[in-house]
Amino acid sequence: MSEHIDIDHELITIRHYLHAHPERSFREFDTSIYLTDQLKAHGIEILHNPLETGVVGLIQGEDGPGPRIGLRADIDGLPIVEDSGLEFSSVNEGVMHGCGHDLHMTGLLGAAFWLAEHRDKFAGSIKILFQPSEETGQGARAMIDAGLVDDVEAIIGTHNNPNYAPGQLAIGVEPMMAGCVKFRVTLHAQGTHAGYPYKGTGPIEALSSIILSLQTIVSRNVTPFHPLVLSVTEVHGGHVWNVVPAEAGFQGTVRYFHKSDGNLVGRRFKEVAEHTAEAYGISADVVWDDFQDPLVSDPGLAKAVAADVNDYAQLEPIRQSMAGEDFCEFAKVTLPVFAFVGSNGQEGCADWHSPHFVGLDESIPTFVNFYVNAALRVLNELSAKLTEGSDIRSLGRFIVH
Repeated sequence: MSEHIDIDHELITIRHYLHAHPERSFREFDTSIYLTDQLKAHGIEILHNPLETGVVGLIQGEDGPGPRIGLRADIDGLPIVEDSGLEFSSVNEGVMHGCGHDLHMTGLLGAAFWLAEHRDKFAGSIKILFQPSEETGQGARAMIDAGLVDDVEAIIGTHNNPNYAPGQLAIGVEPMMAGCVKFRVTLHAQGTHAGYPYKGTGPIEALSSIILSLQTIVSRNVTPFHPLVLSVTEVHGGHVWNVVPAEAGFQGTVRYFHKSDGNLVGRRFKEVAEHTAEAYGISADVVWDDFQDPLVSDPGLAKAVAADVNDYAQLEPIRQSMAGEDFCEFAKVTLPVFAFVGSNGQEGCADWHSPHFVGLDESIPTFVNFYVNAALRVLNELSAKLTEGSDIRSLGRFIVH
């Protein structure tokens, strides 16, 4: 049977404090101190963390030996001036929890408090992982490289989603958040006086042609049944009105859900940029950084966790997001389980990374209940595999029978 956890005003107070005091990626010093104090106040052991920010706690179950899993929440804010109208808006100028990481932290704290008070309900142990710097795409990898999840057999994470209402939750086997590419193109030409363009090989015309041609990659190379986005987001070239520049360039991003699509776009992107530049008599340097894979839960564990959701929330279909999430890094070293938790759902509400973003307090109970029930379910599933004598890490993708 699933657990039904009611939250008290303590968690609301915590959420309001965290929202009002956001900090930038890898600078979450006060946030880390605050989280540490909260865990200690509830009798939760704090483990050594070699990173400058972030917090790692440990809750040991009392129902016997068993596997160790992790519960993760990200903790960094964004360089945004908040304009949400909330009474507890950011007091740190130019920084905002515009992605709702304050909700993630509060939900994980609430779950940690409950689990610490109910150690008799589970075997094994649970690491509480407050991860820095998700917004840069570097925090999860930093925790992995520091060895903080070496002993974790599975890891559970969440992201609030304002496109769902409080009380709604989405989890499943399909990709949830997109793979991410950062690209940058620099064109090298021969600058000249603007009155004598024939004496140079200016890059502006080539830049325009390349950007327009890149927009055909998605429409003419990839099936329309696969979500895929290529966006040029910044263009630069020249500083003087009467000089044809010797250099120009642009950068942007690609988002995809199928790795083969990402590879295809990368190949075609370089061909278009380099060959078009060559046709204009100039050269192109292309930087293609495919730095983040699509986020997909382990199918067996996702199905097992999803089977319990309607006991404490409303299970919804996954609405795929073109945003990225560095939780995908954990999938390279352990079994991932991830869910969207509804945080607003009102018509016309602002989405992530907007100065008007509002995550509602009413979403916190669903975070707490998901973390707790997913943790108990995953521990039970992994314990069953261990009882069968299976090597969990050798299974590749966990299968529930």
